[in-house]
Amino acid sequence: MTQESPLKKIKWGIIGLGRIANQFATDLLTIKDAELYAVASRNQEKADDFAKEYSATKAYDSYEALANDPNIDAVYIATPHTLHKENALLCLENGIAVLGEKPFAMDAEEVEEMITKAKEKNVLLMEALWTYFLPHYQFVLKVLENKTYGNLLKVEADFGFQRLYDTNTRLFDKNLGGGSLLDIGIYPIFATLSTLGLPKNIEASATFFENGADSSCNMTFNYDHDVKAHLKSSLLEVLPTEAIFYCEKGIIKINTMFHMPTTVSILIDGKEEIKDFGYNTIGYNYETIHFNQLIRDGKTESDIMTFEFSRKLIKLLDDVRDIIKLEY
Repeated sequence: MTQESPLKKIKWGIIGLGRIANQFATDLLTIKDAELYAVASRNQEKADDFAKEYSATKAYDSYEALANDPNIDAVYIATPHTLHKENALLCLENGIAVLGEKPFAMDAEEVEEMITKAKEKNVLLMEALWTYFLPHYQFVLKVLENKTYGNLLKVEADFGFQRLYDTNTRLFDKNLGGGSLLDIGIYPIFATLSTLGLPKNIEASATFFENGADSSCNMTFNYDHDVKAHLKSSLLEVLPTEAIFYCEKGIIKINTMFHMPTTVSILIDGKEEIKDFGYNTIGYNYETIHFNQLIRDGKTESDIMTFEFSRKLIKLLDDVRDIIKLEY
């Protein structure tokens, strides 16, 4: 009996070492055939501390140094939104597969530039919208696709929390793409795009902080047959942060913090059935395992988070921005 050969261990790098990078690194440690090989910050001490905490071999004080390390298979880009394109192009140019945090870039033009470079270099590129890969979300997509409860008639999705306004933090810094739409509004929009597709038209309104970053955004996506999606993002108030799909014969509700590991409720005739997916990680491991397999298979594009889906997602963000007159 021949012994199966071990899977190639994927050596990861991380560019940008903030909160999400910590969560990504935590879950990377749970993946047997992957390792955190290198990290990069513009501050050597921060890079050293991060590397020590997550057992990375290398700690660089520049993104360029990491991108020039020939041992790296894949890079997770977790820098502020405005740097996503620049950092992705740097890694793609060096032949390193790129998993780039959402939003993929600042607008459709930047996203197209990244995709063009990935194709030119024949290197894997994917937007890191982790929700798409979570088992509870894949379950909901399958139920809706199979029309288990009939046609989908309406979507309601929101994401909101309250933080002290502070322009020294990335979340509120308009120069870094801060504000509710790109940071958290992308999730309700994703929930609609992944279930209903592109709308016929969009209605949107927003409120703004004094520096011009959007503090909240209300959106209605209109589809054929009077199907609608009501979406909201806010940095001014705590919202349920649920995604609710109203079908002809029942309601599917992804419970609070719908974008991350959570439960799903099926509501039929006033009765509720709660489905628990037994999560034991933060949830970043699912997209990472998918990405690792794409590398092993020699793929240059995901069959789940496709280039076309990323194009549509950034187009919707651009369309909403045009309506609410939000410019960066």
